[in-house]
Amino acid sequence: MSAQKGKDLLLKIGDGAGGFVTVAGLRTRRIALNADTVDVTDAESNGRWRELLGGAGVRRASVSGTGVFKDQPSDAMLRQAFFDGSLRDWEIVVPGFGVLSGPFQISNLDYRGEHAAEVTFDISLDSAGAITFTAI
Repeated sequence: MSAQKGKDLLLKIGDGAGGFVTVAGLRTRRIALNADTVDVTDAESNGRWRELLGGAGVRRASVSGTGVFKDQPSDAMLRQAFFDGSLRDWEIVVPGFGVLSGPFQISNLDYRGEHAAEVTFDISLDSAGAITFTAI
């Protein structure tokens, strides 16, 4: 994969009708994929080296970003999803790489503003089920 522009990464929330709406004006984004390990080391482990049980750990994805809302509908959609505590379908699109999709919950939604600047927001999402990857 060749180098990609960070601005091309898209974060999309399910609109409840089978489509997706791009979350407005994200300036920074971060995707983290993690897997816990299950240590099965015992007294008979070869050389007392740690042994792990393959495929047994909990997998999770988290996404975070900072940006500016482009319109009131996208602001309202995010705000309502947060206050409802609902699990929504999301897509994270990395052009030239692929799409991560699945259910996420908004775990953090911060608003801030400076005297001579626009209002910005920070958002964090945590996976709430199986996440799929589709190569582009």
